[in-house]
Amino acid sequence: MTTSVQAQVLAAVAKIFDNKVPFHNLLGMDIKRYDIDGIEVVVNMKQELIGNIHQQILHGGVTATVLDVVGGLTAFSGLVASRDDWSMEELQTRLQTLGTIDLRIDYLRPGRGEQFTGTGTVIRAGNRVSVCRMELHNEKGDHIAFGTGTYMVG
Repeated sequence: MTTSVQAQVLAAVAKIFDNKVPFHNLLGMDIKRYDIDGIEVVVNMKQELIGNIHQQILHGGVTATVLDVVGGLTAFSGLVASRDDWSMEELQTRLQTLGTIDLRIDYLRPGRGEQFTGTGTVIRAGNRVSVCRMELHNEKGDHIAFGTGTYMVG
């Protein structure tokens, strides 16, 4: 699979996650970048995402959701990059069974900010299971949370 085909596959996956998943739309998730080298998922703060009304901070469940989505997409890009002979049918089947096995979130500071960006890296890309590290930062670069996720990719 050439780099351009990999890019096409990941662009199609990003479009699905950006436009077709109702919960992602409810939260306002926006995939700004998704390629073999990384991912950026952005959520803009809005009243509906506040978890602590006294401190006006992002709900921890939103943080966990963004990191989980970033982790799943990161795991899938690691899978796509792991071989150059994937068929589109194989990748579609793998995408349909992509799921979270385990997720750990460490909340480092309150979710204050106007815009939050989730990024991810692959720790281990396996044929069946992948492990990823994810981070969430606000627009000032403050590290809000990080996570480690284990994902079923096959």
